[in-house]
Amino acid sequence: MLLIKQDLLAGLAHALDALDAGAGARAAFETPKVAAHGDFAVTAAMQLAKPLKLNPRQVAETLKAALLAQPIYQQWVADIDIAGPGFINIRLKPEAKQQIVREVLGAGPCFGEQPANGQRLMVEFVSANPTGPLHVGHGRQAALGDALCNLYSTQGWSVHREFYYNDAGVQIGTLATSTQLRAKGFKPGDAEWPEAAYNGDYIHDIAKDFLAKKTVQADDRSFTASGDVNDIDGMRQFAVAYLRHEQDLDLQAFAVKFDHYYLESSLYTSGRVEATVNKLVANGKTYEQDGALWLKSTDYGDDKDRVMRKGDGSYTYFVPDVAYHIAKWERGFSKVINIQGTDHHGTIARVRAGLQAADVGIPQGYPDYVLHTMVRVVKGGEEVKISKRAGSYVTLRDLIEWTSKDAVRFFLLSRKPDTEYTFDVDLAVQKNNDNPVYYVQYAHARICSVLASWGGERKRLAAVDLGLLQSPAAQTLMLKLAQYPAMLTAAAQDFAPHDVTFYLRELAAAYHSYYDAERILVDDEALKLARLALVAATAQVLHNGLAVLGVSAPEKM
Repeated sequence: MLLIKQDLLAGLAHALDALDAGAGARAAFETPKVAAHGDFAVTAAMQLAKPLKLNPRQVAETLKAALLAQPIYQQWVADIDIAGPGFINIRLKPEAKQQIVREVLGAGPCFGEQPANGQRLMVEFVSANPTGPLHVGHGRQAALGDALCNLYSTQGWSVHREFYYNDAGVQIGTLATSTQLRAKGFKPGDAEWPEAAYNGDYIHDIAKDFLAKKTVQADDRSFTASGDVNDIDGMRQFAVAYLRHEQDLDLQAFAVKFDHYYLESSLYTSGRVEATVNKLVANGKTYEQDGALWLKSTDYGDDKDRVMRKGDGSYTYFVPDVAYHIAKWERGFSKVINIQGTDHHGTIARVRAGLQAADVGIPQGYPDYVLHTMVRVVKGGEEVKISKRAGSYVTLRDLIEWTSKDAVRFFLLSRKPDTEYTFDVDLAVQKNNDNPVYYVQYAHARICSVLASWGGERKRLAAVDLGLLQSPAAQTLMLKLAQYPAMLTAAAQDFAPHDVTFYLRELAAAYHSYYDAERILVDDEALKLARLALVAATAQVLHNGLAVLGVSAPEKM
């Protein structure tokens, strides 16, 4: 059906060009808001009415006649209706929709994927400083980043996952001081305990292991403690390695892997920050005022110029960000997506301004940003605010332990990133249709149960006669399957993995409706095989879509 749709779209483009030269470039099919109106909708008649100085309905009638005169429309289209001021509704023949079953079964796990485009994409996400465990907000970021990576992989991009973190600076200094105080026997509430210190129980755990001279191993570093309570530098390195290890455990529980960990300190030691500042100065994009160095960021749409280097000689935090993104560009990443909290909104304009001012060939709008809000967690009808492990928030591992990796991923991806979300722990463990991840996974398991009861080899289904799939329920299910590739493309372009969750719920609903309407394992062998092919294709698309989200597709539940 996908090839049929492409041919029909080409036919529409040809008809539009005949009406108005160049109009074919805007040829598009939309999905009718009411399924009974047809399978495809065309709004081109209303768009062409004004330049053609005709009534939209007249244009629609002319366009309808031109389409029905084409052999491709005669072969695959059952009817074309005109509704309202000039909407064109196209209804396909059953055999056109049936082709999707064969296409899905033929492509298998690759259904919906586009060929490699030769371009490299980096997605930077989580990027939590090693000053504490990963909280549920980091979990939302991990789910978003990983799903976007998977989405872009389906669209032919070579995807690179990167974790960037600050391994120096004020926060790390506070972490070292907090650990040292704990190692000396002080605790939160004591007169000696600074207000800015970290209070979580995990600080006590770090201090205890440091005094025991333990070795900690993280994905990107290893360190053995000296046990010397006055070794503040060693304590800093040990605390960073300890918490990076803890973060690794969180990410492993969430099945998230990174290709590279990038250290902010390397931007300074490699000379990248200094080189970036020198380039901006040489380009005439800076000025000095009040003892500080300023970037002329208003030249690039920022609401005010920004301080780059303060009077004490230290750089403001967006300067290494600019250096980092120049490094991303030089490493060959033509597209970069940063997943960050909404509190980073103010950095977007200044980072992009710095990149344009550097004048190194980076296009405007680079990098892309996906900003997300925090997540509220409700358990037992009450909001959970305190975590024993973190001291002040719910950790990612808390949430996974209370529910499951699949539930956490699906739930955290089920809303637009910039909308508030409340994670209902009680709902996430329910085994009923109110739980969206259970509802989708159960549809897959239900199909696997049917196929197991049949007992035949699935490869037989690729060549069965599909002409018997004529019922409205079967037609609806096949049309939903055909929407999958376009949904993936749109979801990637819009940075919208939540669209995948919506689609999967709709596909599961279409399957459950079909299952209730028609018995699959009937006595008629040809009809049984046709219906088995349809549900096997549905299971494949459910499996593929869940894989994009990083959620499993169980065969039994």
